[in-house]
Amino acid sequence: MASETVPFCAAADWGTSSFRLWLLARDGTVLGEKRSREGMQSAVAAGGFAAVLETHLGALGAAPDLPVIVCGMAGAKQGWVEVPYVDAPAPFEAIAAGALPVPGVARDVRILPGVAQRDAARPDVMRGEETQIVGLGREGLVCLPGTHSKWAAVRAGRIEAFSTFMTGEVFALLAEQSILRHTVGADRDALAHAEAFGRGVEAGLNEPELLLNRLFALRAGPLLGLSEGAEAAARLSGLLIGSEIAGARSLLPGERSVVLVVSGPLADLYAAALEVAGFEVAKADADAAVRQGLLAAAECCFPIETETRS
Repeated sequence: MASETVPFCAAADWGTSSFRLWLLARDGTVLGEKRSREGMQSAVAAGGFAAVLETHLGALGAAPDLPVIVCGMAGAKQGWVEVPYVDAPAPFEAIAAGALPVPGVARDVRILPGVAQRDAARPDVMRGEETQIVGLGREGLVCLPGTHSKWAAVRAGRIEAFSTFMTGEVFALLAEQSILRHTVGADRDALAHAEAFGRGVEAGLNEPELLLNRLFALRAGPLLGLSEGAEAAARLSGLLIGSEIAGARSLLPGERSVVLVVSGPLADLYAAALEVAGFEVAKADADAAVRQGLLAAAECCFPIETETRS
């Protein structure tokens, strides 16, 4: 069997609410893939981390001795095995070197650490995004949108500094649990109302100090017949993303270009907002980045030739 068709390792990105697993050849070719909603929060209820992992490995026909590299919330305090953070500035090689083996399992399973920013003025942590950044292999400013968006400054093969913005979570809370739930309807396609989204981005960028006032205006405008309720979700999304970008420019200044690491609808949404903000944007696929980062870590953690596994 050709070496490129034989699994070198299994690689898992284990988040709070999602699980992604790939069988990877030595050259990074994806030989099998499984996805589920068995994230950290539900893995215990599903029989435990080991049981979930082995179920999916079995479904992919993985050999019993195939090693596994894991990133994400499986390494959190509430996860499978707590793996201490690597402190920023964090060299890429220190992230792989910080991986810990999972005790009490038959196969070799290693969980990667996250990265911590131990600055009293700007404390921050990440688990999973650091592996995407390693896999990306680029320098400069990196934006990773999501429930908790991450912005990182990458220099000389290390994560120098980073900042987290709770943009996605705040959008969900406001749209579903605040008074704005009466205004924000089921239509959440912000780019279907591109003009309203753009106005929201500009307001968030130019006057982030007025965010709380702008939020209530989303409720008052339709009540007074001054704006369309159908545009409220787009305007809300623009306001929050614009405020996020304004914050990132303040905390990580000096960059006018950014690598956007994202998959799915958020890619176009953030690209549009960043262009309004005057950034030069390059897109990178988030899945490809995390796979490449996991593969790089596996090559450090499992140096013995394993192409004979089937």
